[in-house]
Amino acid sequence: MEDIRLGIEYEARILEINSQEIENKILFCGGEKIRESLMRRYVYAVNEEDLQKFIRLRDTGFEVTLTYKEIKHDGIDGTEETELVVDDFDKTNEFLSRLGYQSKWYQENYRTSFQLRGTRLEIDQWPMIPPYLEIEADTYEEVIQMAEILGYHKDELVGENTLKIYAKYGIDLKTIKDLRFSK
Repeated sequence: MEDIRLGIEYEARILEINSQEIENKILFCGGEKIRESLMRRYVYAVNEEDLQKFIRLRDTGFEVTLTYKEIKHDGIDGTEETELVVDDFDKTNEFLSRLGYQSKWYQENYRTSFQLRGTRLEIDQWPMIPPYLEIEADTYEEVIQMAEILGYHKDELVGENTLKIYAKYGIDLKTIKDLRFSK
């Protein structure tokens, strides 16, 4: 175990963005493009009746993490997580399987990552829905400030998880066991 990260996630999303415009705006404001990657993940239910608590195994293309997430509410500070870095995506999936956890979903998305004034900005592209911007910072106030720097008002931010974002487009993500981009 290399690294354990604990605490509240301070993040918000801005839906239905123009990816190129946002990228240009971030770079114009002094942001730095960190990487572009295909992310893949398995999601495991901790309790079938309560999908607000789950385990996520994610390969970001540069790091593999195993995370326990608990969604308390849909606000900017609504998710608590415990995350650790693991060595191998497939071996960790097998390990979890041997412990009795079978993945409910496999999901992919493309992510373009930026840093701007200590804030992490991610342009996420998922199959079947428009791209969105995720703003993650160390505090609630920093998330709001970054949104304002990029020209957005607090009222335009959403804290909903991926399941709820898909639901906004009439898609029940819980019914899609394997979410990939068409080849």
